[in-house]
Amino acid sequence: MRNTRRNITVNPIKITETALRDGHQSLIATRLKTEEILPILEKMDRVGYHALEVWGGATFDACLRFLNEDPWERLREIRKVVKNTKLQMLLRGQNLLGYKHYADDVVEAFIKKSVENGIDIIRVFDALNDTRNLETSIRAIKAAGAHCQCAISYTTSKVHTIDYYVKLSKYMEDLGADSICIKDMAGILTPNSAYELIKRLKETVSIPLDLHTHSTSGIASMTYLKAAEAGVDIIDTAISPFAEGTSQPSTESMVLTLMEGERNPRLNTELLGEIADYFKPIKDKYRENGILNPKVMDVEPKTITYQVPGGMLSNLLSQLKTQRAEDKYEAVLREIPRVREDLGFPPLVTPLSQMVGTQAVFNILAGERYKMVPKEIKEYVRGLYGSSPAPINEEVKKKIIGDQEVITVRPADLLEPEIEKNKAEIGELATSLEDVLSYIVFPQVAKKFFEDRLKPQTGGSTKETEETVHYITVTM
Repeated sequence: MRNTRRNITVNPIKITETALRDGHQSLIATRLKTEEILPILEKMDRVGYHALEVWGGATFDACLRFLNEDPWERLREIRKVVKNTKLQMLLRGQNLLGYKHYADDVVEAFIKKSVENGIDIIRVFDALNDTRNLETSIRAIKAAGAHCQCAISYTTSKVHTIDYYVKLSKYMEDLGADSICIKDMAGILTPNSAYELIKRLKETVSIPLDLHTHSTSGIASMTYLKAAEAGVDIIDTAISPFAEGTSQPSTESMVLTLMEGERNPRLNTELLGEIADYFKPIKDKYRENGILNPKVMDVEPKTITYQVPGGMLSNLLSQLKTQRAEDKYEAVLREIPRVREDLGFPPLVTPLSQMVGTQAVFNILAGERYKMVPKEIKEYVRGLYGSSPAPINEEVKKKIIGDQEVITVRPADLLEPEIEKNKAEIGELATSLEDVLSYIVFPQVAKKFFEDRLKPQTGGSTKETEETVHYITVTM
């Protein structure tokens, strides 16, 4: 039966601005400094955005690793200025902002501290859409009084059907989600598929729907228009200097388009122009110093076929360049869907995108499939990341882990509490629980940051390799 509880087609569409997180993460490897963000926040706060995405994803790692900044302090400084607009972050469920599962005490404390330091909305997802890996996060977000937006990692395969996503979204609503995000990390959701999916979800769930996509394949703006027709409540856009390419569609362009219809976002377009003017010279600076790789602005329709996020394409090129094997690029792209099918069709989102891509590179360079297997792939096959969407190919499983046991419990159930142990380990270098949490998620990087802050400040290091720039870029 069609959901008629509310008029879903004439409400103003809401806009989440991503430039301060995913926009600069996708285009300039998450290199915006806090000093570049703070001066424009007062204007951004008056635009009328639904939310500003400012934290999570790769921002935490990049602050500590490359910018010589405390990510917690960045959040507090942003919160001091932004008084009217909700602040949003991206969290990878039991992975938090790292690349492995953390114990429940760490997840609970991290979320509590994120909210205390200024976050209003937490978008939480699991790379495998394994809801067991979201349960602790959902409970902690609700307990902290924040808005819990559960994201479905969108991909396509013989198991990832519209019925699959409808069932998943309904279960997330039942778990306590306050809204649902369709997280299309590779930009592969086509306009008509978006329309059909959103229509079905509107008939099934009663909470707001947000659509997040990337412009990599060239179809994102069309997808947003069809989503708006279908009644989506929120879309994610980036102010134009940090839009398009592997980022999101342009905020101004989408607003000007939607103003002509009944879904008018009602944002202050004059302020949007001033915000864009502020960021243009900043983008030019990163273009000139090489951090903005022109390739990230290319349209890559092959994304729809291979389902490879734009940042992952850059990372593959970097890996192959290191091995002097750029001529194997097309072969690797063809291998990725094969690896993905072997491994039970995991969505290509962090950390699975890096893992599947690396395995495809190994398969091609070795000349034999699964002759070389990264530790992370072995752990995935053993069930340590969660349940694969479809069964893993038995022959491939045998080749990767032999007769090792596959776990079927929630992976975090195997982990002992971590906070007290790490607090003792880092000792007086940590001056707060936030410091301890930074150390748990990024131990080596955080420890160096803590040691460096005891020395006279000389600014963050700018010596980076091309590979590290690409690595941070792919952390969607």
